[in-house]
Amino acid sequence: MPLRLYNTLTRSKEDFTPLDPNNVRMYVCGPTVWDYAHIGNARPVIVFDVLFRLLRQIYGASHVRYVRNITDVDDKINAKAREEGVPIAQVTERTTKQFHADIAALGVLPPTVEPRATEHIAEMIAIIERLIANGHAYAADGHVLFNVPSMKDYGQLSRRSLDEMLAGARVDVAPYKRGDMDFVLWKPSDDDTPGWHSPWGRGRPGWHIECSAMSWKHLGEVFDIHGGGIDLVFPHHENEIAQTRCAFGHSVMANVWMHNGFLQVEGQKMSKSLGNFLTIHDLLKDWPGDVLRFNMLRTHYRQPIDWTLKSLEESWRILEGFFNNAGAVHAEAGRIGKAVLEALSDDLNTPKAIAELHALDRPGAQNELGETLKALGFVGNLSSPKAETAVDEATVNGLISARLDARKAKNWAESDRIRDELAKMGIAIKDNKDGTTSWELKR
Repeated sequence: MPLRLYNTLTRSKEDFTPLDPNNVRMYVCGPTVWDYAHIGNARPVIVFDVLFRLLRQIYGASHVRYVRNITDVDDKINAKAREEGVPIAQVTERTTKQFHADIAALGVLPPTVEPRATEHIAEMIAIIERLIANGHAYAADGHVLFNVPSMKDYGQLSRRSLDEMLAGARVDVAPYKRGDMDFVLWKPSDDDTPGWHSPWGRGRPGWHIECSAMSWKHLGEVFDIHGGGIDLVFPHHENEIAQTRCAFGHSVMANVWMHNGFLQVEGQKMSKSLGNFLTIHDLLKDWPGDVLRFNMLRTHYRQPIDWTLKSLEESWRILEGFFNNAGAVHAEAGRIGKAVLEALSDDLNTPKAIAELHALDRPGAQNELGETLKALGFVGNLSSPKAETAVDEATVNGLISARLDARKAKNWAESDRIRDELAKMGIAIKDNKDGTTSWELKR
């Protein structure tokens, strides 16, 4: 069965034909390292790890080049460093280390290359100079901006109207901009902000140019697959395409664009204000990495996923059953069984692949089950969660009452402080428009 992938660019499922079967190239947008990664950040990491493993089995491990970047220059990072009163590098080194530890526990293979934005400033400047030279960008007031009207087919990926694009881009009104849709390639830095020397003065790159530079450096002007979350389609991926195509003169940047769907928690959008903001780091305190990985893959990557306690418990039970019956894994990395391979070859149909794992959970197929689980990144470490500790209900109820009073008084800082104190105790609170109605001890 040929590998078929859904291409966001064409809105269709297509047979995948690499530019060079001996050098299959994939780029996926990685984290901005300013704080712990949340469970939504884990979705593309896990999804494209499965695709990486699949490509390696089909084409050979030495013939697949996977690039996942680290964004280590960003205004969020700058703000975090100012808040903590530490150098920028101290924030990025710590959070990068945290990210690596967290995703390793999820069974994720290291990418072939993991470039950092700060190591590719020269490539960014080179692309910007190309864009200025061919009329697709202009310098103004220490900034350099991409001239969107200069690209006649801008917007092919997102297929939005001009009004939708203007709203989605959160357009900054600035006197130096020629057009509302024009976006920043380079911006000036003051003495307290990280900056690099450039033909336009000391400054730093815009977000979009970073990925164009890193993909060009490590994969070339055109490559096979570009992936990321659905939230990146516009403006980030749309602007990457614009920069790269206009700099190098090609009709495409990547032949296939893949995007995973949104994640919500217990039916709600994840947010700190709702108390349902889940980091990978915190989840790993209570759940084995295998369970988090399996739970993510029970939903097809293009569909929205509802992350719930019930689904995690079900995932744990299913995995325990698989590993109780799986045979010994003889290959170091395992090998995906035929039926599971066919399911994954149909646009990473992981729900169908899991159904095929159930079919292998029978006498005579234990070895194939074990090999396939290993090949999909599962290690079989399903140790019990930490024991639930007793809590003083009177103390919890007192804190919740105090938080309600703070919310009524619009003292949001105090409300957040109490919420964080409850979270440290392992207490999850559920709010509605009338106030807090329930709480539970997180597993």
